[in-house]
Amino acid sequence: MPEGPELHLASRYVNKMCEGVVFSGAVRKSEVSKNPDVPFTCDAYRITATSKGKEVKLTLTPMKSDEPKRRAKAGHAVQPMDIVFRFGMSGFFRFTGEDELPKHAHLRFYSKDKPCRVLSFVDARRFGSWHPNGTWQAGRGPCIMFEYKSFRENVMSHLSDRAFDRPICEVLLNQKYFNGIGNYLRAEILFRLNIPPFVPARAVLESLESEDLFGNQKPVKNEISDTKKTTKSGSKQETADLLRLCHTVPLEVVNLGGKGYDPEKADYSGFKAWLQCYYVDGMKSIRDHNGRTMWFNGEAGPLAPKDSKSPKAKKRAKKEDDHDYTDKKKAARSRSESTAKKKVKQEGVSKTPKKEKEAGSTRKKTERTREVNTPQREPRSNARTRKSISAKTPAGPKRRNVRGTR
Repeated sequence: MPEGPELHLASRYVNKMCEGVVFSGAVRKSEVSKNPDVPFTCDAYRITATSKGKEVKLTLTPMKSDEPKRRAKAGHAVQPMDIVFRFGMSGFFRFTGEDELPKHAHLRFYSKDKPCRVLSFVDARRFGSWHPNGTWQAGRGPCIMFEYKSFRENVMSHLSDRAFDRPICEVLLNQKYFNGIGNYLRAEILFRLNIPPFVPARAVLESLESEDLFGNQKPVKNEISDTKKTTKSGSKQETADLLRLCHTVPLEVVNLGGKGYDPEKADYSGFKAWLQCYYVDGMKSIRDHNGRTMWFNGEAGPLAPKDSKSPKAKKRAKKEDDHDYTDKKKAARSRSESTAKKKVKQEGVSKTPKKEKEAGSTRKKTERTREVNTPQREPRSNARTRKSISAKTPAGPKRRNVRGTR
């Protein structure tokens, strides 16, 4: 799932690709998307992007005409519009030619030049969203990467909140305080500090200073490899704190270049080499109380879910057919389903006569056995009764033993 670094890299990508590009016309939405239409149409406008935590904001700015007397057309925008995006599980931006649109391009911005180029918001799973005339979501805290001082103050001033009664690994996903932290970042941060994931969050955070003593130092990639140093007296002293790593570790991903945790599952070997805990062989994993997989090393901690099992590791490779909503794929799936149904019906028809034959032969054998065995099993009392009746009855034609025949 895209996290803070990936959304910031996405905003960088938009600014780089759209620099100097003039867009025109209406913003178009795909037919299958349930997100709202974007009521923006303009002859000429530009696009810029900014990020904050797990959100990206696109700003559409109409260009001023060189002719002072020229008026805007009816229905065309004259004021900038902000569109706030949340990427969900698989959202990202792509800038391609009009004839090279990605499969799941659900929102499209068309350029004015020829040949036309398109900036697309691509989302295969359709969990992402956009909000025209939107603002940053009110319930989200300051950005962990670019509002570090405000982020730290927000956490330290609310430690009495009941949210911090929960395990530290679950609190790290609370976007009210850790806006931008996601599943892989929490695993990497806790692993570097050797903090068990299921210890109370307040116990971890209340020992920290309100201000970062190392705030003036530049973040170094491997500075947390040994999180504690031994003093002359033999005691151990912290060299870094959790909140600082919530700031520096995401910046490491940004500084890697590339795409970070790429939802397209393309070549991101640099990012995989950077990971120390998340999805790394030899690490443990269990589901937290919210059902999210937590990767860690060592002890889980006292607040770990009871009877929690490690989920089966999923393959990273993505199937080509996944989330394909094209008409061609739909037709192929319907054909395969109908073929399977026909096969089941044919098997049912072919098996039924055979069962009936077996049942019929069994019934016939049973009847024959009864006909043969019934006279031999005749009770003695019935035989005596018939003998006495025959002695009293005058001689005549013999009656057929109906009961015996039956």
